[in-house]
Amino acid sequence: MQATIEHLGKIVNNYNRRLEAIPEEEYSRKPGPGKWSKKEILGHLVDSAQNNIRRFVVAQYEDLPRIGYDQDKWVALADYQHYPTKDILALWRLLNRHICRILAGITPEGALRKCAMGNDQQYTIKWLAADYCNHLLHHLHQILELDPIAYP
Repeated sequence: MQATIEHLGKIVNNYNRRLEAIPEEEYSRKPGPGKWSKKEILGHLVDSAQNNIRRFVVAQYEDLPRIGYDQDKWVALADYQHYPTKDILALWRLLNRHICRILAGITPEGALRKCAMGNDQQYTIKWLAADYCNHLLHHLHQILELDPIAYP
């Protein structure tokens, strides 16, 4: 888990300044009908952090909790499109730092406990944490218009 914690910390540190440099107009622009703006993608990353925090905590004391979420509804209901970007960025940073602290407290045995996702597939906390980093990078590359990172 230590490698994943360090990786997540580096992601937040390395991408934060780049995210802060994006102009507000660019964050708010929607690329097309039914597509998320960069601000909404960042909001989705906030939602993902919140749901993964729940997974990382609950899976340590409940047997095979099922924790999924409807990402489109979360983004719409949180109304990230009209949320101050600097606040979404601050929340994103803090939630990811919090995830690092939670992961640091998980025992090796705890890292092997499982959680079911919305699709009922079961994953260990260790796998979910590594996957969370990949998901984060995928969307950060979308926001920053960098070479795509494939993510299922």
